[in-house]
Amino acid sequence: PRACIMMTSKQPPGITDGFSGTIGNTPLIHLKSLSEATGCTILGKAEFMNPGGSVKDRTALGLILAGERSGLLRPGGTIVEGTAGNTGIGLATLALARGYKCIIYMPDNQSQEKVDLLRTLGAEVYCVPVVPFANPKQYYHQAKARAAEIEGGYFTDQFESSANYQVHYDTTGPEIWTQTEGKVDAVVFAAGTGGSIGGISTYLKDKSDGKVQAYLVDCQGSALYNYVTKGELKGDGRSSVTSGIGIARITANFAKAKIDGAFQADDYECVEMVHYLLRHEGLMLGSSSGVNAVGAVKLARKLGPGHTIVTILCDLGQRYMTQIYNQSFLEPLSLWPSAKAL
Repeated sequence: PRACIMMTSKQPPGITDGFSGTIGNTPLIHLKSLSEATGCTILGKAEFMNPGGSVKDRTALGLILAGERSGLLRPGGTIVEGTAGNTGIGLATLALARGYKCIIYMPDNQSQEKVDLLRTLGAEVYCVPVVPFANPKQYYHQAKARAAEIEGGYFTDQFESSANYQVHYDTTGPEIWTQTEGKVDAVVFAAGTGGSIGGISTYLKDKSDGKVQAYLVDCQGSALYNYVTKGELKGDGRSSVTSGIGIARITANFAKAKIDGAFQADDYECVEMVHYLLRHEGLMLGSSSGVNAVGAVKLARKLGPGHTIVTILCDLGQRYMTQIYNQSFLEPLSLWPSAKAL
C-alpha cells in the first residue's frame, strides 16, 4: 500500500489523507537488461510514480511540513522556490491541495513542458537567465529575495533546508532497506540539492553499520565528481543537457552525504542510456534517471557480478520531449543515440 510520509493517516487502510497521502512507498523495478549485462541485480526506485511525477514530491512535502510545523508557512501563505522544475511541480501541486499560493523562479534553459505544467498548476513562474551562483540575479537568490518581500512569503530553500535531507532519511532510505530485505550492497545517485544522496546514504550506512556502499554519479560540467575524488570543487567547463542535477557548490544537504566514491556520466552516455531503457525496458525516463542508470552500470562493473545495486528513476521522459527525445535538438549536439548496446 502507498502510505503518507511523515503524516499519520486517520483513514482506513487503502484510503489516503488527500494528495499528500499518495507520496512515497514507490516500488523497486528490476532492470533486467542492465542486470543481465552486468551480472548484478540492478534495481530502480520508481519515483516517477509519485503523484506529481518525480522524486521531488517527497522533498516538496518535507519542505512544506517543515514550514507548517515551524509556523513560518501560515494558512493562505505563499510558497517561493528556485528550482529546475520538478521541486516546483511538487510544491505547486501541494500548494493547490493545501491552500497556498506558489511562486517559482527557474533557469531559462529548462524544458517548455515543465514551464507549461507549472503554469497549469497555478504557479507564478519566472524564467530567468542562467548566471553563476555568485550573481544576485541567479534564480535561487531571486526566489529568496522575493519571498522576503511578500507578506506571508515562505522560501522553502530546497538546497539548504535540512528538511530535504530528512525526508529521504526518514522515508526513501527505509523503503529501500525494507524492499531489498536488507540485502542491498550499494546505491548510486546523481546530486542537485544533495537531499536524496545525503539522506539515503546516511540512513543506509547507519542501518547496515557502514556495509552499504554509496556512490555519486555526476553529470558533465558539475564540480561534485572532482570534489569527491580530488577534494577540488572544480567543474570541467562544459554545459549539459541534463536537468536538475549537477552543481558547483556544496549544499548543506550534500555535505551530510556519506559517499565512498564517484563516477562521471557525460551527455552522450546519458542520452544513450535513456533511449536504451526505452527500447529494452519500456521505460521512458528523464535525463537524471539516465545519469543514475549509467552510474548503476559503472558501479556494477566496479563491484563485479553478484551484487544488488539500487538507484533512483527520478521522473518520466514526457517532460523532456523537446530535448532528449527530440532528434532536431540532439543531432546538432552529436547526441542522437544508437541505443543498441551498453
